[in-house]
Amino acid sequence: MQNKTIKILGIDPGYGRLGIAVIEKNGSHNKETLLHSECFTTEGDIYDRLTEIGSRIKATIEQYKPDILAMETLFITKNQKTAMHVAEVRGIIAYEARLHGMPITEYSPPQIKAAVTGNGASDKSSIIKMVPLLIKIDATTKRHDDEYDAIAVALTCSAHHR
Repeated sequence: MQNKTIKILGIDPGYGRLGIAVIEKNGSHNKETLLHSECFTTEGDIYDRLTEIGSRIKATIEQYKPDILAMETLFITKNQKTAMHVAEVRGIIAYEARLHGMPITEYSPPQIKAAVTGNGASDKSSIIKMVPLLIKIDATTKRHDDEYDAIAVALTCSAHHR
């Protein structure tokens, strides 16, 4: 990645709320730039939500033209129905990324926490505290946890590509 600019699409997958972030890493300097972040929300049945998510991911890819997709791995909870819906969301996201020729990387929650905070067992508040120290973020804009998580996923990918 030396002297090459790379754009990373970071995703914190969910079907009610989806964290989306696009960062740019210039190989000639060490600081990433945040190009876009949002917490995308969906409503309706799972099929409406999947359609909305697919459309939003496609629009984001077409607007920012990222080089790689970084996504958080599926965290299995006690609620299997939720886990299945998140798995379907991940499939839609992966489909859109592959349609646009993007490689896909995945990181577990402990990997993301370790990359961002230095501690794989840290909590959400530690990520929210560390992200603005790692990448310039407009402090006046209120962000949802999912958005911080998507930025953290993208930063983890950037760290692995150094």
